[in-house]
Amino acid sequence: MKNISLAFIGVLFALISGAQKDSTVKKKDRKRDVLLQTSMGDITIRLSDSTPLHRDNFLKLVKTGFYDSVLFHRVIQNFMIQSGDPDSKNAPAGKPLGSGGPSYRIPAEIRASLFHKKGVIAAARDNNPERASSGSQFYIVQGKVFTEGGLDSLETFRLKRKLPPEHREIYKTIGGTPHLDQSYTVYGEVVKGLDVVDKIAAVATSKAADRDRPLEDIRIIKTKLVKRKRKK
Repeated sequence: MKNISLAFIGVLFALISGAQKDSTVKKKDRKRDVLLQTSMGDITIRLSDSTPLHRDNFLKLVKTGFYDSVLFHRVIQNFMIQSGDPDSKNAPAGKPLGSGGPSYRIPAEIRASLFHKKGVIAAARDNNPERASSGSQFYIVQGKVFTEGGLDSLETFRLKRKLPPEHREIYKTIGGTPHLDQSYTVYGEVVKGLDVVDKIAAVATSKAADRDRPLEDIRIIKTKLVKRKRKK
């Protein structure tokens, strides 16, 4: 009985030690990329040093396993795929999602140089005047390719301002969601796995109370920091 008790204590200690993951963001962490291992394939993200608050918060959540088993709970083709709601981990089919997350917000870090081209990762938020971000929810832009006339119309009737010429060129070639520029914090971009983003964006979604939730769960199985490779 004594040996069994000691063995049990040893197993319990190992489980507790494994659960206590290091949430400290180290200098070397900021030089790594983030791998999202999803049920539809891998997506590798490079975070921006221009948005240090969002960068470090995302790294902390990845290191503590916060995103492991979270769903992509909102998916809209030609727009974006959204995740980061911890309430989605064990959510039954049909349940509306999108309200979960830590109790804090992140101050906005909106940068003119970081815009909503296809493949960027940006912070979701509620309708607060400071444009502060959700502590955990994010979206990856799929967007669409725009014509010259389409961008002209967007500038005139929705943005009420001109887009930088270099941004217009990217929206006409790679595509994106220009109407979100300067309203949400962009803090990184996909460097590998855009095809996976496209696959996720194309799945069938609900039209019921859980509107835009995929009919079949798409899960982030695990996230981890990986060695940074050069963009191809």
